[in-house]
Parts: sequence; C-alpha cells; structure tokens
Amino acid sequence: MDANLIGRLFVTAFFAVTFLQSGLDKVLDREGNLQYLSEHFQHTPLGSWVPQLLTTITVLELVAGGLCGLGLILLDFRQPGMRVAGWGVAMSGVVLLCLLFGQRLAKDYAGAAVIAAYFAVVLLGLRAF
Repeated sequence: MDANLIGRLFVTAFFAVTFLQSGLDKVLDREGNLQYLSEHFQHTPLGSWVPQLLTTITVLELVAGGLCGLGLILLDFRQPGMRVAGWGVAMSGVVLLCLLFGQRLAKDYAGAAVIAAYFAVVLLGLRAF
C-alpha cells in the first residue's frame, strides 16, 4: 500500500463516519436539532428557514456520507480519479461550505474555525484522488 492509497482510504472513511453519524443524528433527533438550530440562528436571516435548511443539510450529509461509505464498500478509493469515493469527498466539501456559511452568518467564529479544519481535510483528500 502506498501513501496515496492510505490517504484516500482514511479521508473517505473519515467523511463516511462524520456525515453518516451527523445525518442519522439529525434524522433520529430532528426535534432536538431543530430546537438547537432555531436558537442558534434566531438573530440571522436564516432564522425562519431553519426547518427547511435542516432537511436540506440532513440530505446533503447523508448523500456525502453514503457516497463515502459506498466508496469504501466498493474499495473504490483504490483507483485514482473521481469515482464514487472521490465524489463522496467532494460532496463533503459542499456540505462543509454550507455549514461554514451558516456558522459565519450566526457569528459563531469558533464553530467556523472547526469547519475550516475539516475543509482542509477535504482539500488534502481531493488532492490524493
């Protein structure tokens, strides 16, 4: 196994775990997430859109995590190029940009900084693909 293969495996697994867990949490505890996010965004232009945005981000997270998970099952990360695993990592970047937008709008700069670190992993992962 070379370093690029191991890097693709780890990045794909990282985002499969991250977004499948997060998406499933949003499905299984929608009310808790809705309450928290409604409070978090109450003083932003997104305040009245929280239920729709929660549904959207849930779907995006499940798609990103699902593509990464499927890429792992197919051992798709072994081939360079944008195959299922690569598209899962790319979709993870889209999700993170959506989350970053919300955190910045809510002026949650500490939360935005954490998302920036995750986004760096996407960039490194895409470079390996």
